Order: sequence, then structure tokens, then C-alpha cells
Amino acid sequence: MTTIKPPQNIVLSFVVPCLNESLCLEGVLIDCHHGGDLAEVPYEVIVADNGSTDGSQSIALENGARLIEVAERGYGAALLAGIQSAQGQYVIMGDADRTYNFKDASLFLEQLALGADLVMGNRFLGRIEAGAMPFMHRWVGNPVLSGFGRLLFGISVGDFHCGLRAFKKEAIDLLFLKSSGMEFASEMVIKASLRDLKLVEVPTSLSLDHPERTPHLRTWRDGWRHLKFMLSFSPKYSFLLFACFLFLVSVISLLSFASDLSPANGPNTLIVSIFALFSGLFVFSDYLTTRAMFAETYGRPSIFASWMRKYVLRGAKGVDTIYQVSAISFLVGLIVFTFSFASFFNSNPSSRIENVMTYLVCFAWSASLACYLTAAKISTIRSLRS
Repeated sequence: MTTIKPPQNIVLSFVVPCLNESLCLEGVLIDCHHGGDLAEVPYEVIVADNGSTDGSQSIALENGARLIEVAERGYGAALLAGIQSAQGQYVIMGDADRTYNFKDASLFLEQLALGADLVMGNRFLGRIEAGAMPFMHRWVGNPVLSGFGRLLFGISVGDFHCGLRAFKKEAIDLLFLKSSGMEFASEMVIKASLRDLKLVEVPTSLSLDHPERTPHLRTWRDGWRHLKFMLSFSPKYSFLLFACFLFLVSVISLLSFASDLSPANGPNTLIVSIFALFSGLFVFSDYLTTRAMFAETYGRPSIFASWMRKYVLRGAKGVDTIYQVSAISFLVGLIVFTFSFASFFNSNPSSRIENVMTYLVCFAWSASLACYLTAAKISTIRSLRS
């Protein structure tokens, strides 16, 4: 619900998510107005309220903010509603706990005017007041998650989860952000990187929270949500490496069994090998499916992804190729099975050779099934998106 009509020709929108922030909200809004005045552009201040029960709504209205009431709970849900309601060309978002300095708005706007699409605050390049960032957040959580961001996505951002950031509204609208929780911060950076938006960092400060305020951030719960989101957008690390590990286990177990290397030379070794093979094939199938979705949505190439798109996922022909591999694998398995079955009656092979032949049949037919499922899933995805 909008209660204040914004000025015309807005350039800058401040968006502040709010849930029971009566202790700090007035100071935050004063800082926003100060930052807007220093930037010397028409601006608006939006408070996206998440159902406060402490009078935060009245404080917002009394301090010249436009109030947006958001029924869905969550940090991301509040920000999404606020961003969608923003009328400015540029948006600056930040928390309502007065730990961020909105008066630095002009520093962020300067980078946006120079061509950046997303400007991140970096608290480590700026100033962090003593006690403002808990030890676990400063020395474990933030470095680990920022490191994962660099490893998984090649994002050269030193403070992955700084809450103070500015962006071009038209650029962020193209990301179709959806997360309703704290992982919204990760989603914005990751999708911006996948879309090849220009990311820039500027130094910013972090001040002490109000001593009587209860933080909304839950270290382990929200840290896991960030990490889970990162892995869900990185099929290379969440699927491909795991599949390769399973294939390696399968091959080593098979060689150990075939070579009669003690103690890994019994039937259980072959069972482990077959299980690892099955698991690896189906994990790899999911990798191909996920890779297909990412290729069509983002099209950001790596060497392997480019090869995949060119030779494996190349439209209908690529799917047909996967179906053909499925059929060939099935026929190979059938031939090996027939040969093994005939040998059993004619030459009475050793049990070890017989077991290896059985493994090869399982391998061929498992590959056939995995290829079939992969092609079917990719076809379904493309049909739903067409």
C-alpha cells in the first residue's frame, strides 16, 4: 500500500526493508534524506515494511518515506516489493538498523554514472567499528562465502554480502530475482555475474548496531541458505565433480576386483563399483540437464560449457544425438550380454571374468538409461520454455 505520492522525475530511490525497527528507523531515514540532498538529484525514500508491530510504519510516514506494506515475510520479499515499487533510475538498498551510511549515496551514484550496473559496498576496504561485525561473520562466514563466490562464479567481489548496494533498476529487473530470504543478497550478485553485468565495489563503513535491537540475521541458518543457493547455481561443483569422483571410485574398484588385489577382490568390491557407476551416471545426467537450463537462460560460456553447447546441447540435433548414444549403449550391452551368455555354455569362463562381463553389461545399459533420461528431461525443459 502506497501512502505518499513520490515527486516527479525521480532519479534515485532509497529502499529500506523493515521489520520492527522503531529503535533505528528514524535515524536511517534522516541519513537517506541527507544522502539524497548531497547527491543533488530528485529522490524518494521507500520503506518496505514486513508487518512491523512496534510502530515502524508511523515513523516511516513521519519522516517522509513512502510506505510499502509487504505481506510475505522475509528480507528478500521486502526488498523485492520495494524495488518493484521504486520509480528511480537508480536504487540504493540497505538495512534499517543504522549500521550503513546512506549519506555516501553520491559515491555509489558516481560509479553507476560511469557505467557500472551494480555497485557493492565493501566494508573491509572501508571502516568497521569495533564490535560492529561478530567474529564469526568477519573472519569465517564472510571470507568463506566470498571465497565460494570467487571459486564458483569467478566474481571478484571482496565483500559478497554487504547489504549496502546500488544498481540500475532496469538492469536488476532483467535478473528476475525471486528469493524471499537472506539469500536474496547472493542471488542478486550471482545472477548479475551470470548476466555479465558490470560489478564495482566502493569502500563503505559499518557502524555498531543499537544495543537493544534484536538482530534478524541467524548465523548458521542464513549462512547455509547462502551456500545452498550458490551450489544450486553452480552445476559444475554440485554435480560434475561429484559424478567424476563416483566414476573414479567405480573404475578403481573394478580394477582392484579384476586384478584380484587383496583385500578389495571380493564380490562386495564389484557391488561397490556398480553402485558408484550407477550413481555417477545419474548425477552426470542431472548435470547435463542443469547445464542445458543454464545454457539457455544465461549462455555464459566456459571451455567445457562451450563444448557442451556446441556438440551435446545444440538444439534438437543435440537431443537426438543423446538419444542415439542411448540406443547404441543399449545395443552394446545386448551384444556383451549375448556373448557372455554364450560363453557360459561353451567355455565355462572363470567367475571373475563372468563378473567383469556382467559389470560391462550393467555399464552399457546404465549409460543407455542415463542418456535416455537426460534427453527426455532436456526435451521437456525446452518444450516448457518454448
